[in-house]
Amino acid sequence: MALSEREQQLLAQLEQQLNADDPQFASHMDARPVRPTFSTRAVVLGVVLGVVGLAVVLGGVMLKSVLIGVAGFLIMSLGVYWASTRGSGKPRGEVRGNPAPDAGPAPKAAKPSSNFMRNLEDRWDERRSSGP
Repeated sequence: MALSEREQQLLAQLEQQLNADDPQFASHMDARPVRPTFSTRAVVLGVVLGVVGLAVVLGGVMLKSVLIGVAGFLIMSLGVYWASTRGSGKPRGEVRGNPAPDAGPAPKAAKPSSNFMRNLEDRWDERRSSGP
């Protein structure tokens, strides 16, 4: 559902107030989320280790050997760990917490901010007093 013109103006005012009050938080919220990076080689190696570990577990079950089964489980776990944590080291997109290069601290304007809040409070009081 689209916002009305008035709602868009209020949203823009809230964004400006947020930028004035806490520019670091605002830039953190504007940052693109960090997407996980996966190396194809690491994923393939992890899957291979997982399959080998599964084969070792099945071999341990067939031989009725707990030690071989545990070793297979550890190999499988290592494969999953390897596939899920090894990345190329090159982050895609912007890193969280680092503000954009052009984002600097906005000048703090106390008077418009207080007028804005006062208007919101007045409207809230009107709604509360004229309610059912």
